[in-house]
Amino acid sequence: MLKTSFKKLAILFTGALVFASCSSDDGEEIDEERPEITVAYENGFPTSCAELKRGETYTFRARVTDNLALAAYSLNVHHNFDHHTHDDQGSLCELEPIKEAQSPFIYLENFSIAENPQTYEISIPVTIPETVDLGDYHTAFSVTDQTGWQSRTSIDIKIIE
Repeated sequence: MLKTSFKKLAILFTGALVFASCSSDDGEEIDEERPEITVAYENGFPTSCAELKRGETYTFRARVTDNLALAAYSLNVHHNFDHHTHDDQGSLCELEPIKEAQSPFIYLENFSIAENPQTYEISIPVTIPETVDLGDYHTAFSVTDQTGWQSRTSIDIKIIE
């Protein structure tokens, strides 16, 4: 009888422990929202189909926001000589004929956001080298919040003489 009572008590205690440890109310807010990113504001750059001249420096700007805390962002500029698209791309520009890249411009940098604010303006000066291929390019901004949610936006641009 003592063994049976002990077994029942052990099962009951184990069940209570499992139930208590699986509680979802640990006081932390669960982040289920992606951060937002836009270049559609007064200082946002580049705009769709912008023409950037070789040898010039441009400041790429985007506004990012999150409901809790921002953590990092990146900027990626790469050629679109093969006419590929991105699922997050806004308006499309008229494209030049498909061509092989000889000396394409490639820019890819990742940055941390200090102090995890909810709003941040990305501002990155980029110089377009004199020797890069002219033509169609994509600019892709990406932002990640403290939880790991990510958003991105891609913009068609052209590099001209």
